[in-house]
Amino acid sequence: CYEYYEYFLVWLLYVTHCDADNFSPKVQVYTRSPGHYGTANTLICHVSGFHPPEITIELLRNDKEMPGSQQTDLAFEENWHYHMTKHVPFTPTKEDVFTCRVTHGGTKNTYIWEADM
Repeated sequence: CYEYYEYFLVWLLYVTHCDADNFSPKVQVYTRSPGHYGTANTLICHVSGFHPPEITIELLRNDKEMPGSQQTDLAFEENWHYHMTKHVPFTPTKEDVFTCRVTHGGTKNTYIWEADM
């Protein structure tokens, strides 16, 4: 019985430690292919290195969510940090601003896709 209790305490300390550590996400916003205005492409937002796993990723055109986006399943790394990717087909134009908005731990940050055209 003592062994079980000791195992439970170790597990409880581990869970408490994991829940206490918050790691902000690292965010990359890019396209699948080199971009050309007026040419169909895919906008991608890759978010990694975050904990806890509760996160929301939105792909926006001029501050409005883009329809048809798809998201990968939440995956974790050996250190219990998580990563996820969201993508959507789009056709970039000079007039539009494309962003990825990430909400994690009550904080909302917006990351702008910078066209390299």
